Amino acid sequence: MSKITPFLWYDNNAEEAANFYLTVFENSKINKTTRYDDESSKAAGRPAGSVMTIEFELDGQKFVAINGGPHFKFTEAVSFVIECENQEKVDYFWEKLSAGGGQESQCGWLKDKFGLSWQVVPTTLGELFQGGSESSKRVMHAMLQMKKLDINVLTRAAAGK
Repeated sequence: MSKITPFLWYDNNAEEAANFYLTVFENSKINKTTRYDDESSKAAGRPAGSVMTIEFELDGQKFVAINGGPHFKFTEAVSFVIECENQEKVDYFWEKLSAGGGQESQCGWLKDKFGLSWQVVPTTLGELFQGGSESSKRVMHAMLQMKKLDINVLTRAAAGK
C-alpha cells in the first residue's frame, strides 16, 4: 500500500514549525530528526549539526519538513484542510494557527506564521451546500462575507433566515 506524505520546505525553521504544530494538534509527535553532516552541510550551505529534516505526525497524518534554504516559499496553491465537528473546534484551530503573525484570509482560509495555508472548515459545510440552488446561493453569499467560518450564520443562511 502506498502512502502519501506531505514534504514541506522551510528556509531554516522546520524544527520550530514542527514543534509549533505539535502544540496545536492532539495526538502529535516528532518521529525522527536528521542533521546536516560535514559533507551535506557544504552542499546545502547549512551549518553542520543543524536540522536537515524532521519527520512528525499531526493527529496521525505524517509530514516531513526540511530546512532547505530560501529558494522556495509556500503559496495558497497548496493548503491543508482541517474538518471541524463544531464551532468550538473551528475557533480553536483558527486562533492557534493564525496566532503569532499568521494572516487571516477569506472563506475559512488562513496562513500560519510560517506561511503555510490552512482551511478551517466545519464538517457540516458540505451538507449546507446540498440544500438546493437557492439555499446553496445563500450559504455561499454568507461564506463570502466571512474570514473565520461561523456555523450558526451559515446554517441560518441555508434556512433562509
